[in-house]
Amino acid sequence: MNHFKRNYLLITTISIIIFCLFNTPIFSQQNSQATISGNVKDSSGNSVEYATVYIKETLQGTQTDSKGNYKLTVKSGTHTFCVQMMGYETYEQAITLLPNESKNISITLNETRYALQEVVIEAKSAVQRINESPFNAVAIDASIEHNSTANISGMLNKVSGIKIRETGGVGSDLNVMMDGFSGKHVKIFIDGVPQDGASQSLGINNVPTNYAERVEIYKGVVPVEFGTDAIGGVINIVTKKDYNKKWNLDASYSYGSFNTHKSYFNFGHTLDNGLTYEINAFQNYSDNNYYIDTPVKEFLPDGGSSTNKNKIERVKRFHDTFHNESIVGKIGVVNKSWADRLILALNYNQYYKEIQTGVRQDIVFGGKYRDGYSIAPSLEYQKRNIFIKGLNATVTINYNNNIVHNVDTATYEFNWRGEKRPYSSGGAGEQSYTHLKSLHHNWSNTLSLKYRFKNIHSIALNNIFSTYKRSNKSLLTPGSDYDPIPKETTKNISGLSYQVMPNEKWNASVFGKYYSQYVAGPVAKSDALDHFIRSTKSINASGYGVAGTYFILNGLQAKLSYEKVYRLPTNNEMFGDEDLETGDIAIKPENSDNINFNISIDKTIDKHSMYLEGGLIYRDIKDYIQRNITGLSGGKYGAAYINHGKVLTKGYTVTARYNFSNKLSIGGNFTNINIRDNVATQITGAPSNTYKARMPNAPYMFANGDASFYQHNLGAKGNTLTVSYDNFFVKQFPLYSEALGSSGKSYVPTQLSHNVSLSYSMNDGKYNISIECQNLTDEKLYDNFSLQKAGRAFYAKVRVSL
Repeated sequence: MNHFKRNYLLITTISIIIFCLFNTPIFSQQNSQATISGNVKDSSGNSVEYATVYIKETLQGTQTDSKGNYKLTVKSGTHTFCVQMMGYETYEQAITLLPNESKNISITLNETRYALQEVVIEAKSAVQRINESPFNAVAIDASIEHNSTANISGMLNKVSGIKIRETGGVGSDLNVMMDGFSGKHVKIFIDGVPQDGASQSLGINNVPTNYAERVEIYKGVVPVEFGTDAIGGVINIVTKKDYNKKWNLDASYSYGSFNTHKSYFNFGHTLDNGLTYEINAFQNYSDNNYYIDTPVKEFLPDGGSSTNKNKIERVKRFHDTFHNESIVGKIGVVNKSWADRLILALNYNQYYKEIQTGVRQDIVFGGKYRDGYSIAPSLEYQKRNIFIKGLNATVTINYNNNIVHNVDTATYEFNWRGEKRPYSSGGAGEQSYTHLKSLHHNWSNTLSLKYRFKNIHSIALNNIFSTYKRSNKSLLTPGSDYDPIPKETTKNISGLSYQVMPNEKWNASVFGKYYSQYVAGPVAKSDALDHFIRSTKSINASGYGVAGTYFILNGLQAKLSYEKVYRLPTNNEMFGDEDLETGDIAIKPENSDNINFNISIDKTIDKHSMYLEGGLIYRDIKDYIQRNITGLSGGKYGAAYINHGKVLTKGYTVTARYNFSNKLSIGGNFTNINIRDNVATQITGAPSNTYKARMPNAPYMFANGDASFYQHNLGAKGNTLTVSYDNFFVKQFPLYSEALGSSGKSYVPTQLSHNVSLSYSMNDGKYNISIECQNLTDEKLYDNFSLQKAGRAFYAKVRVSL
C-alpha cells in the first residue's frame, strides 16, 4: 500500500505549489470599488442556486449560494449587470455605481423550455458555463422524457456516437457503445459517485427517467472531477436536488406489451430549519414473452437431437421474466453555515431474472435464473467556500453489500417450443450444475476539491479510493463454506487539473491522473481445477491530457482535447461472473491515446434556432480487452476476456437540430466509427490474418432522427399536447472477423425501427397521460451475437407531478 501514500504526498505537494504560485495578492483598488448584492429567484418564487452573476464588460462575476444570495465587488462606473443560469432567460440591466457604493439588486429569472436535444455543458460553474467547455460533452434534460416510459438507456440512445446494445427485453444485459468503445470502457456515475459493483436494479436500462434531472455524457477525454479510469467516456446521472421547494411529489405508473409494469414514486420535504428528507422508489416487471425467429432443436426418440438451421420457426420466449424493486431514503440538512448539503442515504434493491438464452440465441434455457439484493448506505457532504473563499469541497462515502444467487439445477433440457426432456445422462444443470451464493462488498470514498481564484484560474483535485471483495459459497452441498481464497481488488485514482479562463473567447485545461490497483485471488495449479493458490499483482500507471476551446465567431465554437488514459481491468474481467463468463487475473490494463475535435454553430434568429455540430474521433488502443465466445463441453458456449493487442479507431459524428419557437423540434445525428484490428504480427512472428480487419460484433454506422410537435393551451390554459416520432438506423455489421473467409461471412442485418408517442399534460404539467408504440413497423431487431429483440409493442403511462 506504499504507492497509495506516495500518491497522496505527490498530489498534496503539487497542489500546494500551484496554490502558492497563483495566490498572489491582488492590487488594492478599494478606493474605486463598489458592492452589488441581492437575491435571485425564479417565477415561482424559489431561490435559484448556482446562478452566474457577472459584469458583461469585464466578465468579473460570482455565483448565488444555496439560498439564491450573491455579493459582488466591482469597480465603480457604468456597467452591464447580467445574471445567467441554464434553463432561464439571461437577465441584463445597465447600472451606474459610485465609489464605495453598496447597491441591492434582486431579480426574478424567467424559465425557458427546450425540446430534447444535445447541449454543450461545461466542467466549470462560471460565465457561459454551457458553451465554454473544452471537453466533448453533452447533457440531456431528463424532464423532457418524464412523461414517457423510457428509461435512462432509452434517452442515451438518441445521443450522437452512442449505441445502446441489449440482449433482450426489460432487465436484459446491456452494453453502452460510445464512439467505438463499449461495455467496461464506459463508466456510469450517479451524482458523481461511481456505480462499479452496484446492483443490477441500478443499471441504466432499469432506472426510470423520472429519477434523473439530467444526464451528462463525457466522450473520450474525461475531466478529473470524475476520478475514473474510463477509457471510453463517462455517463453521469444527476438526480433531482430542489431543496428550495417546501415539498414535491412525483408519481407514475405504466403498463404495456409483454405484461410490462413500471412505476415510480418520489416525495421530498424541506423544513424551514434546513432539515430535509426524501423517498424514491421504482420497480419494473415484464414477462418478456415476445416472439422471435429461430431454428428449433428436435428431440429424437433415441435420445438424440437434431437442428435444421434452414428451417426458421416463430416461437415465443417462455423463460425470461424479470422484475426489480428499488427504494432510496435520504435525510439530512441543507443551507447551513457549515454545510450546503449533508445527506445520509440508504438504498435497498432486489431483482429476479430468468435466463432464457446463453451468449448465442441457439442456446436455450428453461430453468436457469439469477436473483439478488443489495443494501447500500451512503453519506454526502458539500460545502462551498470552505476555509477560504473560492474553495469548494465534496466528500462521499459509499458502501454496497450485494448478495447474488446463480441457480442452474434443472434436470431437463429445453428447446425453443418450450418442450423438455430429462437429460439422458441423468445429470442436472443446463450450463453447469450450480447453485452459488456470492457476497460482494464494495467501499467507495470520494474527495473532490476545487479552488477558483482571480476569476480566471481554477485548480481541481479529485481522489477516489475503492475496495471490492467477492466470496462464493456453493449451496449444493449442505454445510459447505465460502471459498477459502476470496477475490479482492483495491483501487485508487487521483487527478489534478488546472484551468485558465481569461475571457469569453477561449479557455483551456491541463490535467494529470494517477492509477493504482492491487488484485488478489485464486489461481488454479492443476488442470483438474482441484488445487488453488492465492495470487496477487499490482498495477501503477500515470495519464495526462489537455483540452481547449475557442469561439471563432459569435456562436461558432471549436474544441480540441487529448488524453493518455488507462483503464484498469474490472472484477468480471479478472474473476468472471460465476456463471457464463470466465476471467483472467493476469489480464493487463488497456491504455489509449484519445483525441477529439469538434466544431459547432448555434444560431437563433427570431423564433428560429439551429444547432449544427461535427466531431472527429481518434482512439489508438493498446492491450485492448476483448470478450470472446468460447466453446464448452457438450456443445455449450461461454465467454472469456483476453488482451487482444492493438485496436485503432477513427470516426466522425454529425448532429443537427432545428427549433421553431416552442412548437416544433426536428433533429438527428449520424455516426461512422471505423474500428480496426491493428496487430500486424502474431506472438510467433507470423503475419496476423486479421490485421486491418474490422473488429467483429461492433456496429460501425448508425443514426437516429426525431421530430416533436407541441400544441400549447389545448383544451385549457396550461395544457399541452405533444406528438413525437423517432427512428433508429443500424447498418449491417460482421458477427465474426471479415478476414476469416467464408466461415466468417455472418452479419447482423441492417435495421431501421420507428417509434411514435402522444402525450397530454394538464394544469402546467401536474397531470399527464401518454401512449407509445415502439417498433411501429414490427421490424426484426438484433444486437449482441444476433440476439433478437422485441417486435411491435404498446405502452401507456399516467403521471402526477405536484
